[in-house]
Amino acid sequence: MKLGYLAFRNMVSKPLNLLLSLLLLLLSVSLVTFVLQLSQQLGGQLSKNIAPFDMVVGAKGSPLQLVLSAVLHIDAPTGNIKLEEVTTLQKHPFVQTAIPVSYGDNYKGFRILGTEYGYLDRYNAELSEGILYNSPFEVVAGSNVAQRLGIKVGDSFISSHGLAAGSSETHDEHPFIVKGILKPTGAVVDQLLITSLESIWKAHDHGEVDSHDTDDTNQEEHLEEDGHHRENERHEEDEDEHHGEHEHHEDTLETSHHEHDTEKEITALLVKFKSPLGMIQLPRFINENTSMQAALPGFEIQRLMGLLGSGVQTINGIALAILLVSVLSIFISLLKTIRERKQELALLRTYGLRTGQLFGLALLEGLFLAFIGFALGWLLGRLGVWGVSKYMQASYGYALNVKGPELFELFLLGLILILAILATLLASRSIFRLNVAKTLSDA
Repeated sequence: MKLGYLAFRNMVSKPLNLLLSLLLLLLSVSLVTFVLQLSQQLGGQLSKNIAPFDMVVGAKGSPLQLVLSAVLHIDAPTGNIKLEEVTTLQKHPFVQTAIPVSYGDNYKGFRILGTEYGYLDRYNAELSEGILYNSPFEVVAGSNVAQRLGIKVGDSFISSHGLAAGSSETHDEHPFIVKGILKPTGAVVDQLLITSLESIWKAHDHGEVDSHDTDDTNQEEHLEEDGHHRENERHEEDEDEHHGEHEHHEDTLETSHHEHDTEKEITALLVKFKSPLGMIQLPRFINENTSMQAALPGFEIQRLMGLLGSGVQTINGIALAILLVSVLSIFISLLKTIRERKQELALLRTYGLRTGQLFGLALLEGLFLAFIGFALGWLLGRLGVWGVSKYMQASYGYALNVKGPELFELFLLGLILILAILATLLASRSIFRLNVAKTLSDA
């Protein structure tokens, strides 16, 4: 007679007891594995995306909102800042790189980010096909954007104003052309349509930039033609006077261009420091002496994960309490089974089974309960991770990985098996005191 088969038949003979024990164990294991996987993967994703930058400079507001919007692109921006205000910061000796970013439009929910080539370099983004953008209203698409929307090199699209996918205000006069597709990076770049800053500025100038440039060009052409005509007619004594007038007009044009440049705005400046001293001195200086705000992504994300960590600890505490209750349920179930089957155990003794084998029978039943409960709980936890991953990908563009068993989960399995063995030992004490003759005679 096989003890394993007999233990399994004993376990399923009481379906209500079996269901209760499995449900408690399943719930505790699924909570622990789900919460730990979620916190680990979220922490890893956040750390990977903020690693290229040490500081974010933007409009006054919530520093966490600034980091979430400018680095992770999962929140609304705090506002815009003047490009002219950050030019001195870009040249600061503590600054290694300072990359301006500007955004505010989307295409079917995916953000269009205006920036420099250096942004792609910071995330080690490479092209899988096509070329980088060279002119206004040319974009490169992140791998996830290209996959989700099915866009290809050469396709064109109309952007929508705002960051919400359902925005009705579109920039019909400025269609974007896809020039390249990026390779997957596992970072925020995969979720973006990236273009030049000039594209964002021109899209929101509503033709003012183009008309200004056209007026300047027409004025220059008119002056050139007028200059040639007057040059043919005027006398040598008038040359100095005309030269002065021409220089005065060129100065006026340069002033006009400078005034236009000072009106340009960006959403944020992403900074990487040369020295740790920059992280100590610059944020405080910017926050206290300028109209802008400086936030440290590492600090803000650590603070966010600290808040999430409190919730994780609370949920793990609840899961541990449920686990202890499930072990108690296994103990009660085994104790009840052994007491109800004293006659069966006595008969098994008469068929030649030793006391150790009877204990092994009860032990196998407890281990079966523990292992099946753990396996079902682990599967339910992974199903929860998969569900959250689908939601996050649809809402924010980030996906989680459904991984195999990890080291801490194997430790959890070992802990559950040990507790099941202890529960079986306590419940099986009557086996070692079993009086076969008395038990059979009482039957």
